Amino acid sequence: MERASHQIPLAVVGFDRELRVTDWNSRAEQQLGRPAAEAMGRGIADVVPVSGGEATWRGLLAGDEAAPVRTRLDDGRTWEWRIAAARDGHDEAVGVVCYGADVTDRVAEERTIRIERAALRGFLDNLPTSVSVFDRDGNFLLMDGKGLEPIGIQPGQFVGHNVFSLYGDNDRSAEFIRRGLAGVPTPKTVLEQYGRSYECWHIPSPPDAEAALVGISIEVTESRQREKELLEKLELIERQQRVIRELSTPIIEVWEGIVVLPIIGLMDSVRTAELMDNLLQAVGRQRAHHAILDMTGIEVVDTATAGHLLRMIRAIRLLGAEGIITGINPGIAQTIVTQGMDLRDIVVHATLREALKHCITAGSAGRASASR
Repeated sequence: MERASHQIPLAVVGFDRELRVTDWNSRAEQQLGRPAAEAMGRGIADVVPVSGGEATWRGLLAGDEAAPVRTRLDDGRTWEWRIAAARDGHDEAVGVVCYGADVTDRVAEERTIRIERAALRGFLDNLPTSVSVFDRDGNFLLMDGKGLEPIGIQPGQFVGHNVFSLYGDNDRSAEFIRRGLAGVPTPKTVLEQYGRSYECWHIPSPPDAEAALVGISIEVTESRQREKELLEKLELIERQQRVIRELSTPIIEVWEGIVVLPIIGLMDSVRTAELMDNLLQAVGRQRAHHAILDMTGIEVVDTATAGHLLRMIRAIRLLGAEGIITGINPGIAQTIVTQGMDLRDIVVHATLREALKHCITAGSAGRASASR
């Protein structure tokens, strides 16, 4: 008999109606930490202390033989028992025999599953999200989530149906799912379905899992529309800024071969670079001989901007034209002198009128030389 008990993969613990131990196999010795000689005949509550004490063990005397019962030991472990009545020769119940195993790890795993299920339920029931789970052929194993409500789909409605049969006409959606089923990493994708926009993620499962792919979709129709409207507003602002810049820095051909750039407002390095590009293009396009930078409308410039303006004049010279600066006020003049900038090779006039006279005179002299 003892040899047969060694073959039972469970701890066998029996006790009579007075809660005295009557059975204690080798598995019970190993897992409950007491030899049979020490346990036999003693009170079960003393040998195996559990939460609830004797009342817990007495409850097993009248327990349902079909249903497993769990007890929590004082050492923190959880055991699961199946109960069989112990009977005498007259078929009278004289106690119970409990077949048990340590299920502490299983209890912890079940608790984790319950917590994860509660979290998933909260996610699905309260956020505008839908979750779909597919097998390796693309059949729905699960389809759930609050995000299904606006499109009139009930949770589980498509379970058992093939996704490619339902959405095969949407090439982007079908390809997205095929890549996921193939285990190809796919970044977040925006898909259009039912006249709405969805941000979609696919999470491939391990090769041996029953569920091959988990899909998560969040409706973003309104946010996409707001984003589109914002981009349109930004584009409008950019167009308006370009118009304002063009109006604030017009390049005017005041005479044949003479262009004037009146500079108005605050100047910085970015605006100066833009002015240089526009002016050089105008000089080349109009084949100008003179380009006048009128700084009457500028109050102050920083060192970097002043340097840009001087480089602009020298760049004009490389195009075969003469660059002229007019309207330098005392503050700008002081900045140029303080920084030791060299203006010896640059034509400077106090007013735009004087600069125009200079250009016209130079043009007349050039034509006279050409006629001779």
